Amino acid sequence: MHDLVIRGATVIDGLGQNPRTADVAVTEGRIAKVGAVSSVAHRTVDADGLTLAPGFVDIHTHFDAQLTWDATASPSPALGTTTVVMGNCGFGIAPCPPHLRETMMANLSVVEGMDLNALRAGIDWEFETFPEYMDLLRRKGTVPNAAVFVGHSAVRTAVMGEAASERKTPTDDEFTAMKTIVAEAMDAGAIGLASSYSPNHIGAGGVPMPSTVSDEQELADLVDVFGKAGYGVCQIATGTRITVDMLEDFAARSGRPVFMTSAMTMYNEALPGRAREIMDALQAARERGNEVHAQITCQPLSFDFTPANAYPFFSHDAFAEIKAAEPDVLKKAFADPGFRDRFRQDLKTAKPGTLFFGTWDRVEIVAPALDGNADLQNRSIAEVAAERGVDPIDFFFDLGLEEDLKTAVVARLLNVEEDGVAPLLKHPAAVIGLSDAGAHLVYMCDAGFGLHFLGRWVRERGDFGLVEAVRRLTSHPADLYRIPDRGRIAPGAWADMILFDPDTVGVSAPKRVPDLPAGGTRTIREPKGVAGVWVNGTQVFDGRDYVEFDRPPGHVLDRFDV
Repeated sequence: MHDLVIRGATVIDGLGQNPRTADVAVTEGRIAKVGAVSSVAHRTVDADGLTLAPGFVDIHTHFDAQLTWDATASPSPALGTTTVVMGNCGFGIAPCPPHLRETMMANLSVVEGMDLNALRAGIDWEFETFPEYMDLLRRKGTVPNAAVFVGHSAVRTAVMGEAASERKTPTDDEFTAMKTIVAEAMDAGAIGLASSYSPNHIGAGGVPMPSTVSDEQELADLVDVFGKAGYGVCQIATGTRITVDMLEDFAARSGRPVFMTSAMTMYNEALPGRAREIMDALQAARERGNEVHAQITCQPLSFDFTPANAYPFFSHDAFAEIKAAEPDVLKKAFADPGFRDRFRQDLKTAKPGTLFFGTWDRVEIVAPALDGNADLQNRSIAEVAAERGVDPIDFFFDLGLEEDLKTAVVARLLNVEEDGVAPLLKHPAAVIGLSDAGAHLVYMCDAGFGLHFLGRWVRERGDFGLVEAVRRLTSHPADLYRIPDRGRIAPGAWADMILFDPDTVGVSAPKRVPDLPAGGTRTIREPKGVAGVWVNGTQVFDGRDYVEFDRPPGHVLDRFDV
């Protein structure tokens, strides 16, 4: 007897084969049969012609902290994601000695837009080492399957303390300790090594995140350690310092796939050909036998910030001396006409690696700090500035000063023009991901990337057929990340599945909910057209809410294909 049979579904297997109407039987968490199933089961679901596909594999999330207090990794499973990869960009929470917990949380709260009080109240610190963190996840259980990177910044912090963000070169003893931790993490089942050299990755108080101050040779040496494990992948937020040639060298010396995350591989109207040039260079490296890829988001790349930490502007020279400044210093600078003029000039002559090019029509006020400015909510800086007859730069800084630098905005900076984005999504060097799920949750949420892809890029725009779109969200990332038996509906594969209506599938507008530890509020999205989600054969979402179960069904992934 099977544990579950889903009858009469239009099955899209995730492997690129044509859809077919079939039953799908599940036994002991794995798919037992796809076809006509006559035997009875402990539970039967009538799909009634809805489409059954593998659950989405989200390769770029930041659920490292949240999973210690919320096994669901909400809202991702409700949005069709059944496997998450965490610790991207090197910003995990393990390893972490007790005396560095506050440093780790404060940096994470800024660089990934998390509620610091929620982190303080919510993280279960029953671990210090990376292996102990993996054990904690296993004890608590996870609803989605979860894989974890060992993070360059986390390792640097654990060894060097606060000096990790200040000192370029570790001592010989410190670097030996760092290499030992990376090797230990790989032995414990880390999916690989993650790092960042992005100048836009800023921690608490405006200090750079630890990996970004290190020498490139440090990363190369850590890649060598990671490569000795013989499995796993490497993910790097490259900035402008880590070139395609360096990525290819990392892939060649480690023998492992390397994934690039960069604003430069996203469509930018100011530099329309740049992303394609980089993608073509990655493809050339792939043709030489070195596996390098770019993570590409199927949504506009958005950033939430306040004038107190306007990190999307930090690559401009006008901010060079004030990135880590205290509020009083920032206020003095923002009020200075000379500073504003320098910033205007920067926007006219932006450098490579720049995020913001002066597109104030895409900077939206999401949370005014003063009740008297409530009418500004959900309006763009450009719109209000034009209405008042002032320059957008002057309006932005004047509003920030009026509201004590607490005005919350969200900027859609890259990947906005969809006709320019489509060729990048289709590029053979691209892998769809970069949802940042679990991060930037105070004012935004892109965790529904898979449903957005099916609704926008398939049904509405028609850039992808449904079969290819499902493949790109499921077996394609699973295979590239060497995650075995995931992202497919085939006998023997783990039964991670989503049942949905292609005619209505999509994701809701952002919704604010006050459900974080310590009473914090976050932003979530809700699914449209989803009838059910299963992880390892257990239903976790029924189309309306999460399903109760005795034990969360997800696996903490620690074994990967070579």
